[in-house]
Amino acid sequence: MKIEILGTGCAKCKALEEATKQAVAQSGMFAQIEKVEDIMKIMEYGVMSTPGLVIDGKVVSTGKLLTINEIKDLIQAH
Repeated sequence: MKIEILGTGCAKCKALEEATKQAVAQSGMFAQIEKVEDIMKIMEYGVMSTPGLVIDGKVVSTGKLLTINEIKDLIQAH
C-alpha cells in the first residue's frame, strides 16, 4: 500500500503526515508513506486544497486534517 500526503509544508499538512504514520502503526499494516510537496504533482491529482490524502493513487481526502481513527478507517477500506 502506498499512502501519499499532499501538502506544501503547512502545519495541517505536517499534522496529517504524523497522524497517518500513527494510524498505519496502529493498524498493523505495511504502507509506504510519502510526503508530496511539489505543487505540480499535487495539482495532477486535482487537489486544490491541502492537505490531501492519497491511498494507492486514489484521493480519499482533501482540505482537512483527519483524525487517526478516520485515517485507519480509510486504510482498512482499501
